[in-house]
Amino acid sequence: MLDLFTPLEDQEREMKVQRFENEAGAQIFQLPLLVFPGLWGYAYLILVDYEGIPYRVLIDTGSGFGESNRHLESGLLAVGELTGHPLGLDDLTHILITHGHIDHFGGLTHVRPRTQASLGVHELDLRNLTNHEERLTVVARRLAIFLTEAGVPDKHQGQLLDLYKLTKILYQSVKVDFTYEALGMRLGPFEMLHVPGHCAGHVVIRLQDVLFCGDHVLSQITPHQSPEHLTLYTGLGHYLNSLDVLRGWAGGLRLTLGGHNTPILDLPSRLDEICALHAQRLQQVLSQLDQPHTIAEVSHNLFGEVHGYNVLLALEEAGAHVEYLYQRGLLAIDNLDQVEQSKEPLPILYSRWISS
Repeated sequence: MLDLFTPLEDQEREMKVQRFENEAGAQIFQLPLLVFPGLWGYAYLILVDYEGIPYRVLIDTGSGFGESNRHLESGLLAVGELTGHPLGLDDLTHILITHGHIDHFGGLTHVRPRTQASLGVHELDLRNLTNHEERLTVVARRLAIFLTEAGVPDKHQGQLLDLYKLTKILYQSVKVDFTYEALGMRLGPFEMLHVPGHCAGHVVIRLQDVLFCGDHVLSQITPHQSPEHLTLYTGLGHYLNSLDVLRGWAGGLRLTLGGHNTPILDLPSRLDEICALHAQRLQQVLSQLDQPHTIAEVSHNLFGEVHGYNVLLALEEAGAHVEYLYQRGLLAIDNLDQVEQSKEPLPILYSRWISS
């Protein structure tokens, strides 16, 4: 089963703004957004005073696609009604982006002209926001090579590249005011931890006993993985290392709020579940590669028949696991002679490496 996209859930329940508090009394509001057809996500609004300074912080902005911007504005309106104090984009003091995936920052094209809030992101995702058009071109070129080497037929590659670009071409680059490492990974009461893997510049953000984790850890699905061959500081190895770093950093947490799915009340147990799933998936890939296969064949064996954007996600997920095993000397390229002789990318066959 492919568990990369959240299924469309009951709209009435999803559209309700949820309210939380941390141990210090900060008000936290979960704003539901339909970021893509069939995929719900969340932005978070935090109202907290720290050392006499009021912070009105928005974490992530949605995709900017379809109804996402309207849902963001509706969520802010609902917060005003809940608190008795009208609140809009122009009341924000800061916008913090957890990571450079379009369903978390794409709304900036709508938000940025409507607020004076200071915008921050991690250094490794800075170009996603400020030089988006360049990054899209570079990654699309790498993705085209990946699809060929994965064994995707030529007739399907153009469709997958078009799907990759479709939800991203609406975004226009914006100015970023600060980066997290430059601030020492702290802004007022908010602490950041760099957790690369799902995205190069992914951070989780802590406010005392509450953690905002973007897509790093989710309660109902395992966050999507792609090969580091496409983007440095992604890849399954970085992701699993980041889970270990988070485990040591996140003591004393009461609540973890993700960019999708329901809140997590027992973070260590969820970390164990995600690590176990990837260990199982790695073993499945190794077993398949007793015989030579392309990444496309591995993907089909892992996830079966998938459609639309999930085809691309499944290929990247399979590619991340193959890459992890290959990097660690457990796989070999079976058709190395063909690869050496070809001047152009061609499908690569991987098989389990047996030492002589």
